[in-house]
Amino acid sequence: MGQIISGKNAVIEAIKAGMTINRVLIADNIDANFVGSVLRLCRESNIPVRRLPKNKLSQLAGEDHRGIAAEIASAEYVEVADLLNIAAQQGEPPLLVLLDGVEDPHNLGAIIRSAYCLGAHGVIIGNRRSAQVNQTVMKTSAGAAARLPVARVTNLNQTLDELKKAGCWVAAVDMGGQSLWQSDLTGPLVLVFGGEGTGISTLVKRNCDLFLSIPMQRSEIGSLNVSNAAAIILSEVLHQRKAF
Repeated sequence: MGQIISGKNAVIEAIKAGMTINRVLIADNIDANFVGSVLRLCRESNIPVRRLPKNKLSQLAGEDHRGIAAEIASAEYVEVADLLNIAAQQGEPPLLVLLDGVEDPHNLGAIIRSAYCLGAHGVIIGNRRSAQVNQTVMKTSAGAAARLPVARVTNLNQTLDELKKAGCWVAAVDMGGQSLWQSDLTGPLVLVFGGEGTGISTLVKRNCDLFLSIPMQRSEIGSLNVSNAAAIILSEVLHQRKAF
């Protein structure tokens, strides 16, 4: 969990000040008229809102929340264009990781750690149905979340369209894909990983140019954890780029 601020006025001022907010939390017994201005600001700023029981909100924000709280991000997010600029400045083809529905902050932190260590230029997450950069992510990433830029976007498919127009190939990591050992991963590349249990959404799959899979010696227990899969794929990308 990132830093929590509570109270209607404090949340409104944080939004107006442009602070990076993961989500706004509202107790489910709060009158709609009381929170109308907060909800309007959240819609205008594309900030996710979560309704939850009053006792749960008290656990997260303390007893003096008055029905409204907000989780402030532990790190500032960047724009997708910034990630492409970083790759250009380093004279390298872009290597980006896009996560579609990864909701466990431990997985997000582990993926960011692998992405940083194995040469990716950034990670892209959605602002809904996705873990956000918070203290758990920072800890799990061993500090990599403070070093590797993360972009948070409203629409993953629109983002993929923009990246393809910028010259990137989009590769979905999927059990039915071709072997990554037989794939050329040296060019401008966006690797797409799906969420725990749900995988990559149908709409996002339609926006992908190719599908990659990890060859496995044993398959009785199904697929790998998403963070393990990310580490293996990124390691192969690094191997190919160094080899060529």
